[in-house]
Parts: sequence; C-alpha cells; structure tokens
Amino acid sequence: MQNLGIAITGSGSAVPATFLDNHTLTELVETSDEWITTRTGIRQRRLAKASETVTELASAASRQAIAMAGISPQDLDLILLATSSPDDLFGSACQIQAQLGATKAVAFDITAACSGFVFGLVTAAQYIRTGVYQNVLLVGADVLSRWVDWQDRGTCVLFGDGAGAVVIQANQKDYLLGFELRSDGTQNNCLNLAYAAEPTQLTQEVNVGKGNFQPITMNGKEVYRFAVQKVPEVLDKALFRANLSVDQIDWLLLHQANQRILDAVAQRLNIPEHKVISNLANYGNTSAASIPLALDEAVRQGKIKTGDIIAASGFGAGLTWGAAIFQWGR
Repeated sequence: MQNLGIAITGSGSAVPATFLDNHTLTELVETSDEWITTRTGIRQRRLAKASETVTELASAASRQAIAMAGISPQDLDLILLATSSPDDLFGSACQIQAQLGATKAVAFDITAACSGFVFGLVTAAQYIRTGVYQNVLLVGADVLSRWVDWQDRGTCVLFGDGAGAVVIQANQKDYLLGFELRSDGTQNNCLNLAYAAEPTQLTQEVNVGKGNFQPITMNGKEVYRFAVQKVPEVLDKALFRANLSVDQIDWLLLHQANQRILDAVAQRLNIPEHKVISNLANYGNTSAASIPLALDEAVRQGKIKTGDIIAASGFGAGLTWGAAIFQWGR
C-alpha cells in the first residue's frame, strides 16, 4: 500500500551568533527596554553579519533536521525555502540544495512572508499526498535585518534573523490533521518591503524603471488588529477540518511576532498559558523562520513529544494568514 499521509520527522534551527539587546538599541533610536518589552515581549534579537547569508543559516538548520529524521540529503526529493529575503532574487533554494549535496532534490522558493512556513507545510503535504514525492525538506529562513530602517523605532525593535527547518516524509497515517490558508490583497499596504523605481531613459522613446527595495514599512495598529481577529478564526476553521476541539491541542505554536498577539489569540481560544510556545523574547520576529525555530527549540528541550497535537498559525504581509494542525513525529 502506498504511503499517502505525511509525518514531520525531524527539525533543526540556526541563528547568527551576534545579538542586539534592547538596552543597546536605545543607542540607535529613542526607545527604552521597558517600552519595547511591554509592547512586544522582545528583549533581544539575533542579527546576521554582512558576510552571513540566508543560505548558510538555512543549510545549517537543514542539516540538523535531516540528521534527526535519520535520512541523508540524497534521500530528499524536494526542498522548499520559505523566505522574503533571499540572497538572490532568482531564488536561494537551489543554493541550499548544492550546500547540502541533495543531488536528487528539486528546489524552489516560496514567498508568503511570515505565513511562509505554514503555506510551505501545506504545499509539501500536497506533493506527498499525491504520491509524487516521499521526502521533503521545508525551510523557513529570513535575514530581515538587511531591510530594516534602523532609525525607525516602530519596526527596528521587532525583527531578528534566523532559520528553522523540518523534514516531512510520506507515512501510512496522515499526521497533518487539518489546515486553512487565507489571503487578502486589499490590505497589502499594511506591511511592505516594496520596490521603488526611478525612471531611467534608455532612448528618447524608451524609459525603464531602475531602483531598489525600500526598508520595511508597517502599520502596526492595523497588523495587530488583523492578527487578533483573523488568527483565532483560521485556527477554529483548521480545528474543524481536523475534527478536533480546542482542548485536544497540546501546543499553540504561533508566528512569533509579538507577545501581546500570542496572549490575545490564546485568550480568545481559551488556551491556557502553559500550552503557548513562545521564544520571541530571545529572537524577535524572524518572519518565516519563527515557527520552525520555536518548534525545534521546544522539541530539543523535550517539551514537544511524539504524538503531541500542535496548532500552528502564521500571519503577516500580503496580507496572508493560515493555520495547520499536525501531530509531531510518527
């Protein structure tokens, strides 16, 4: 019988060694440790050096996940990289493939900002459920420090760099129990890392746009309102599809954007604090990396055990949001 279910069998993570705490941030912008902590829950963030790349962080996280799953890079059929900050606009997944020596794997990037990991998990599952691929590596990695305006205290206090990875394998029993994905492009202007073009005259009749991406801009109030309203809703829908009730969840694993969002979502769903996974105090918002980074940490600390039911939700730019209910291990 063909294995058309999925199991998540390994996890890994990697962060840069350099960290910037709130106290040091006060030297860059007018803010305070107390202001940042009470509003976000973030105490420090890891930042990649100019010489460090998304590909390196992603490859380091991937090696750990592959080792935990007990397979080799040559066993991989597919590599999905969820990122909004690739080293190369043509994509960075193929560089990961080369660094790992995963010669059989097809590799490509997915861009869905802070929802990227959840969107990637669902994408990986479709390839496995249709019998096309057996072993998929899903990586969430971002180095958003490249794109932060370090004079804008509304955004520079939030973001950090990192990578997290999981190995997803074909399995007789399906451990992706339910999911729901959503997008709303009408609210796109709430959170952007936008390209700005300068007209460049080639000939008298022809001009093209040349330029660069501008630093991250965010309407914090709107994003907060969106997350607190939409995330409980999408988790409810995914739980309904999984035929589970909220009290059957072992862990709530949200995109690590802001502790106030985590608290508000848990409160709205009546999920007790001890079931909420949070590590944003140490890493800040690492975008597509945040869910797999927090997952890997909890697995390696022995908090998340085989068979535990995890309700995960990512939300962010696009606007995009989604939830996936899965059991850890197999």
